[in-house]
Amino acid sequence: MPQTRVVVVGSANMDLVAMAPALPRPGETMLGTDFVMVPGGKGANQAVAAARAGASSAFLGAIGSDAFGVTLRARITAAGVDTGHLRVVYGASGVALVMVNAQGENAIVVTPGANDALTGLTEEELATVRGADVLVAQLEIPVQTVAAAATAARAAGTRVILNAAPARDLPPELLAAVDLLVVNEGEAQAFTGRGRDEPRALLDLVPRAVLTLGGEGAWYVDREGTEVHVPAVRVDVVDSTAAGDAFTAALAVGWGEGRDLVDAVRWASAAGAACVRRLGASVALPRRAEIDELYAPG
Repeated sequence: MPQTRVVVVGSANMDLVAMAPALPRPGETMLGTDFVMVPGGKGANQAVAAARAGASSAFLGAIGSDAFGVTLRARITAAGVDTGHLRVVYGASGVALVMVNAQGENAIVVTPGANDALTGLTEEELATVRGADVLVAQLEIPVQTVAAAATAARAAGTRVILNAAPARDLPPELLAAVDLLVVNEGEAQAFTGRGRDEPRALLDLVPRAVLTLGGEGAWYVDREGTEVHVPAVRVDVVDSTAAGDAFTAALAVGWGEGRDLVDAVRWASAAGAACVRRLGASVALPRRAEIDELYAPG
């Protein structure tokens, strides 16, 4: 079977991750237990995760002209991702300050840096999008760029997955191009005014949706009447920072390979579970064998 071609349009950040017994309160200084500096950003994470899950993965994004940008490009390329369309802009790369407590919960502040410069896509970049089996996008870059990529993908028959994080206003042309929306409970609340109890409210926006609930699993719903809860895979949680990115990327790969969407959600849940067992973002993203090890078919 030929590799599924996944193109990710999104952000790249350097993640500065501090571990501590608890997340500090406002004004509190706390001694941490560990520190790592690893490539991150939802776009870069999902591109790396797709490659590790078995896809042919390409990343469209922007990095700065600083030392972080050099490291980001090298690490993403080394993960097997095509970075031929990764732009370099003068100035700072995106940076995420991540705090993780002993339970694996996190608090994150992101400064976009070069990601804000990813405005518009060239014809060559749009051609890369049109050549994909699945386009994956998020909302850490300008929304109009996401909309342009999604519109081009839809016109070419490429499936479009939007991980609508962080929650922000979605233009009608973007919603019209989305095949599958992936959101967590807070994002669902922001978009529909309803949370976990009414996942079908998301179908007012898009034809298919996945509502992720962390340790409580995920719901898949569509306009054909499907409504399925997929339980979470139980593992010891170290760091949940990149679990959503591992989930979304594996969902794209599984769907692109021909799994029905409920089964793709089960496989994606295994990817999220495999990810939370390690500290860090991109370094924790699982390889295909690790996903298969935890995958439990329905």
